[in-house]
Amino acid sequence: MKSVIDLGFVSIHIYSLCILIGVLLSFYLILKESEKHGFDKEKISDLLFYTIIFGIIGARLYYCLFNLDYYLSNPFSVLKIWEGGLAIHGGIIAGLITIFVYAKRHKLNVLWLLDFIVVGLIIAQAIGRWGNFFNGEAHGSLTTLSHLKGMNLPSFIIKGMKIDGVYYIPTFLYESLWCLLGFIIMILVRHKKNIKIGYLTGFYFIWYSLERFFVEGMRTDSLMLGLFKIAQIISIIMFICGIVIFIYSFINSSNYNKKLERNDKND
Repeated sequence: MKSVIDLGFVSIHIYSLCILIGVLLSFYLILKESEKHGFDKEKISDLLFYTIIFGIIGARLYYCLFNLDYYLSNPFSVLKIWEGGLAIHGGIIAGLITIFVYAKRHKLNVLWLLDFIVVGLIIAQAIGRWGNFFNGEAHGSLTTLSHLKGMNLPSFIIKGMKIDGVYYIPTFLYESLWCLLGFIIMILVRHKKNIKIGYLTGFYFIWYSLERFFVEGMRTDSLMLGLFKIAQIISIIMFICGIVIFIYSFINSSNYNKKLERNDKND
């Protein structure tokens, strides 16, 4: 496992650093956008704090649940998240529950909250996947050096995809670039006049689930539920949820700009 700093008694792993950078950038973007829409800064900060904490716990427990035999034999390893083993779907589920409970308790619009949270989330995912690269995980099947060179990849990625003497498909890169593209799209469209509350959330669910379903099919380290890859099952559910959110938003939600204009007038 690669470290940025290793003093013997303490070390900072690149995996942890990628996660931290993604979380901090996400926190910043969400906080800035929420202020534009008139949300209370303190409430949003509290929400993000709890969402991040429970999201990490959920991501870890989800991963451990599908590797139960190992963690029952090595219970203290559950705490070693710096070694990898955070399942994003577990984090998303735990985060959604946290946001829903917090929003209801403080009488906040859940979809409106989610719309600027998912923008921060998807860029955090793009950055976090590089932690998997440095950990030598979340890769695809065996391949050859010539195939990787034929993809015109930077040499450091080709070198990093040589694990235990053999080369692997860089599926981490596919997901990182897809998430980055999704982030750019959401940044460009979120202030359009005709965009409704809930559209960005629906887009995120559909966009990410499409990529994850197909990329998961290439991966060799998938969490399994019997003969099925659990991430593909969750991706199908997320895709359906995204369509439902789109339809609900089209029928029921108002436009962003209208709400933003009302907030400006009240100020």
